[in-house]
Amino acid sequence: MELIDGNRISAEIIEELKTDVAAMDGAKPCVAFIRVGEDPASVSYVRKKEKVAREIGIESRLTVLPETVSQDELFALIDGFNQDPFVSGILIQSPLPSHLDELAAFRKVLPEKDVDGFHTVNLGLLCQEDDAGFVACTPAGIMELLRRSKVDLAGKHVVVLGRSLIVGKPVALLALQKKDWANATVTVCHSRTNNLAEITRQADVLIAAIGKAGFVSGDMVKDGAVVIDVGINRIPDPSRKSGYRLTGDVQFEAVSAKASKLTPVPGGVGPMTVAMLMRNTVKAFRRQHF
Repeated sequence: MELIDGNRISAEIIEELKTDVAAMDGAKPCVAFIRVGEDPASVSYVRKKEKVAREIGIESRLTVLPETVSQDELFALIDGFNQDPFVSGILIQSPLPSHLDELAAFRKVLPEKDVDGFHTVNLGLLCQEDDAGFVACTPAGIMELLRRSKVDLAGKHVVVLGRSLIVGKPVALLALQKKDWANATVTVCHSRTNNLAEITRQADVLIAAIGKAGFVSGDMVKDGAVVIDVGINRIPDPSRKSGYRLTGDVQFEAVSAKASKLTPVPGGVGPMTVAMLMRNTVKAFRRQHF
């Protein structure tokens, strides 16, 4: 079994972006981060994104809003970044508090600054296989992991476990595209799917993005399958200083005995999500200035 090393592949992409940004004269790309509240996971994720942006040479601006912020106040901040010619991309760290309309917030960002790829326009462009838009970072990262690991999806059966806007739906659309490394036959499964294990055992490539720790067991995977574990779940672990450890949606030991390739958690899809955000930001800057 081969581990698909997201840390290594993301580092390759970051080096490519560093070269691109260093060659730019004058202004540099800038990404605006909006975080609401002090959720520890959100704080950690944004800090990591800021660090990678700095490494590449991308400017970042972080605005932290109180958890009690109103929808109108959030929208006013987004409008300010929309109108700022020096801001290339805008990222709203999710999840937002329950009183805020997350989908409306995504739609408030101008499509040309939507480096998260969640705006209605960008999702529509994805459906049309139009590269003018931005693709959501985690699905784009999954496809890049597969491509750089020499996993050609053409004619293969890809089973996506999960139907979220953030991962499941976009990655299914990407795998379906009439493009290099895609052209797959795709099945999307979810919590209401009957005979789930029978379907996942048919997968040449299984993408697990259901958000349940250890949900995918060894008997749900066929021998030789490629398994992409998107899950990042915190489970209690008294032996750790933090009091928890990260685990994926896949039972790693059981599935690694059957899979031909498998992503670890952490160190698989996670680093790729950040790298693709930065690639989208550089793309946005180029579209706005060249």
